Amino acid sequence: MKIICVGRNYRKHAAELNNPVPSKPLIFFKPDTAVLRENKDFYYPEFTRDLHFECELVVRVAREGKFIQEEFVDSYIDGIGLGIDMTARDIQSEAKSKGHPWTLAKGFNDSAPVSRFLDPQEFPDLQNIHFTCDINGKRRQSGFTGDMIFNVKYLISFITQFITIKKGDLIFTGTPEGVGPLSIGDHIEAELEGQKLMDFHVR
Repeated sequence: MKIICVGRNYRKHAAELNNPVPSKPLIFFKPDTAVLRENKDFYYPEFTRDLHFECELVVRVAREGKFIQEEFVDSYIDGIGLGIDMTARDIQSEAKSKGHPWTLAKGFNDSAPVSRFLDPQEFPDLQNIHFTCDINGKRRQSGFTGDMIFNVKYLISFITQFITIKKGDLIFTGTPEGVGPLSIGDHIEAELEGQKLMDFHVR
């Protein structure tokens, strides 16, 4: 199982970090050891002083595929959920300043908390999905997939021109604006169309 992530897929998020809007999808990976399931507590890593949350719609892959055309994407999805792309922003900023990869900033252990997955038939239009993320009871992110720069079907088609997807792979589709730092003791809650799917603490 691999985790394929999309960066800067919402214009306002790119702007809040002073990043240019990409002309094609920006793809990076997290290893399978990044996955944190079942709303288990997340433990603040010792190597960063600037840990950020980024809530995202996550798509789970149903079967192996490559060179997938957009009109056939639906049959390659068997779950829709939420995830938090935990980011060591200080490490990422240093890497970016040197033109180095973001791997350590994005791929560390437990850096991809994911929710349970819902039946994709509940979501007939992948570009009409709302999700939210609250920190300590305060709304921090309100996402709408219709605001994506690159829609879900295009993303999967694009990715599979280069990379074969396999059953169980996870695709993080990008985060909207509102990302920010986390502290030990913070309480993270996230909802997908009103259904609470994530509810855990930073320890």
